[in-house]
Amino acid sequence: MARLRHERLKAALAEQRFEWRKHVLERMATRGLSQAAVLEAITTGEMIEHYSDDEPYPSALFLGWVQGEPLHVVAAFDEASNWAYIITAYRPDEEYFEADFRTRRKRP
Repeated sequence: MARLRHERLKAALAEQRFEWRKHVLERMATRGLSQAAVLEAITTGEMIEHYSDDEPYPSALFLGWVQGEPLHVVAAFDEASNWAYIITAYRPDEEYFEADFRTRRKRP
């Protein structure tokens, strides 16, 4: 199911059926991330967490490698309208993720 949702989200991006949320645009500016890098992380990366209970639409955390660097992006997908929403993007930190950048560290 998650793979199908990722494919539909990628199709929405390719067809320009997506919206940049204000939050992600602000974060990208402060973190020096380009829109191209964020889109690449979603389209070539992998879904590492799925948040099926997120509102108003289910979302997921993607790990992509852009120019050899890991990048995390959270995006949501509205299956009813086939519209995607890019929510946030950041460079993962080994304080919170294992060296593979897929696995969250256990918090004491």
